[in-house]
Amino acid sequence: MKKTAQLRKMFYSDSLEYLMEAHNGLSAKVVEETGFKGIWASGLSISASLGVRDNNELSWTQVLDSIEYMNDAVSLPVLLDGDTGYGNFNNARRLVQKLEQRGIAGVCIEDKLFPKTNSFINGSVQPLADKDEFCGKIKAMKDIQKDEDFMVVSRLEGFIAGRTKEEVLERAAAYTEAGVDALLVHSKKSDASEIEAFMKEWKGNIPVVIVPTKYYGTPVSTFADLGVSVVIWANHNLRSSLSAMQHICRKIFEEQSIKGAEREIASVDEIFRIQNMKELKEAERKYLPGSK
Repeated sequence: MKKTAQLRKMFYSDSLEYLMEAHNGLSAKVVEETGFKGIWASGLSISASLGVRDNNELSWTQVLDSIEYMNDAVSLPVLLDGDTGYGNFNNARRLVQKLEQRGIAGVCIEDKLFPKTNSFINGSVQPLADKDEFCGKIKAMKDIQKDEDFMVVSRLEGFIAGRTKEEVLERAAAYTEAGVDALLVHSKKSDASEIEAFMKEWKGNIPVVIVPTKYYGTPVSTFADLGVSVVIWANHNLRSSLSAMQHICRKIFEEQSIKGAEREIASVDEIFRIQNMKELKEAERKYLPGSK
């Protein structure tokens, strides 16, 4: 099954589905080997992994290069966190063209202004995009796509920006009318009250996605009961890798030796395995004269 169809199938599944964050080819492989069905290519994680901020400091072509490595590494569908679409409708529709060329399964764009600021940084003072302008962006993206299964997801930032539930619902209806394939309702509260309030009044018939980074204590059964279709675990591979690197660097620095660290880290052979060095050796025997 093509990757776009895999992602669409997840969104329309009868059961709650999960996308796991990855930010490079290695983490994408880990996600696949663990058993997840799809990947969230997090803008925060990709930016942080390259040492820059989540404020569109990476160009959209640099993001494309990163997710191309991820997509090539796995058989799973990748949903890109596409920020605001990197500009107006014209930038956003070109983004769709380039994503389809690279085999990416879908993109999520948020209704804020370019350049974006991470939702968890002074969210209440972040301006939202004009509703009609954002609808035009959705229409342009849907009109340009060639694969009917390619997913365009609209991320509702109203709760983050301190707007009312009524405005969030109004925007959700407008984006649905514009042709979006799914909605991502975002919240930074420590409980799922805003998500619950939205879902209880939402009358639309397209999938709803959530990102419970801040309300992580809510059981996933609650999301299923509310009718949520997909949960995104948005940044946990990046955060766990940062913790591990900080720990090992301190250990080696303090002990002035790698002996103690060796017991806590992956072997070099494990790196070779996940890089699929076995396939290269087999190919060398097949294609290089004199190889054994």
